Amino acid sequence: MPKVKVITFDLWDCLFIDDSDEPKRIKAGLKSKKITRREILHRALSKISSIDRILVDVAFDVVDSAFRKVWHDQLVTWTVAERLSVLLEGLGCSLPEDVFNEIVKSYEDMEIQYMPDPVPGAVEALRELNKQYKLAIISDAIFTPGRNLRVLLKEAGMYPYFDYFVFSDEIGVSKPHPAVFEAVARHFNVEFKNIVHVGDRPHNDILGPQSIGARGVLLTSAKDRPLNGTCPDAICRRYEDLPHIIYELDQED
Repeated sequence: MPKVKVITFDLWDCLFIDDSDEPKRIKAGLKSKKITRREILHRALSKISSIDRILVDVAFDVVDSAFRKVWHDQLVTWTVAERLSVLLEGLGCSLPEDVFNEIVKSYEDMEIQYMPDPVPGAVEALRELNKQYKLAIISDAIFTPGRNLRVLLKEAGMYPYFDYFVFSDEIGVSKPHPAVFEAVARHFNVEFKNIVHVGDRPHNDILGPQSIGARGVLLTSAKDRPLNGTCPDAICRRYEDLPHIIYELDQED
C-alpha cells in the first residue's frame, strides 16, 4: 500500500462531541440552541408585525428538513444567511438588513459562546501524529461557519497541529463530494492514495474517501454509528489507539 502522508479529520463527533454545549447552556439558564434560534427570529419579526410563534416554528422545521435534503442529495450546506433567506421567503416576510445580519451572526456565534467538549484523547493523538504526518480538517458547516470552527480548534489547543482546513461553507460543497479531498491533495501535492481520513459517519467519512482512492478510519469514540454495509480500512474506538492504527496502515504492503 502507498505511504500515508496526510491525515484528514472530520470535526463533529470526531474532534468535538456534538451538542455537548447544551448542558452548559442549561446550567447557565438558557434554552437549547434550537429553541433559541426560533425565539430570536420570532422576536425580530414580531417587532414589525404580529406573527404566530407556531408559524415560525413550522417554517423553521421545513427549512431544516430542506437543508438536510440538499446536504444529503446535492452535497451542499446552505450558509446561515441562505437558510434564513429561504425561511423568510417561505413566511412571506422580510427584515431590515441590519436586523437580518444581526440574527445571522447570533446563530453563527452560538457554538463559541458555550463551547463543545473535545473528544477525550484527541489533542494528545493530534500532537503525536503531527510529528510524522501533515494534518488537515475536512468538515461540514451547519450553523457554525468555518471562521468560528477555527475558534473552537484554537480554544481546544488543536489548531496548531493542522496545516490546512476545508470547510463546506468556504469551498461550496460538503462531504463526500470529491472536491473536498481534491483540495487537500492539491494543497499538499499528494495523491489520494496518500491520504487517510478519520471520521464518525460511515457514508461520508468512509465511502467518501474510499470512492476516490483514499482510505478511511471510522472513529467511534464519540458516536458509534452502524456500518450499514461500509468497510472501513480500520476502526478506532479510542483516540489513544489512533497513532498505532495509522502506523499499521502505513506499514501495509
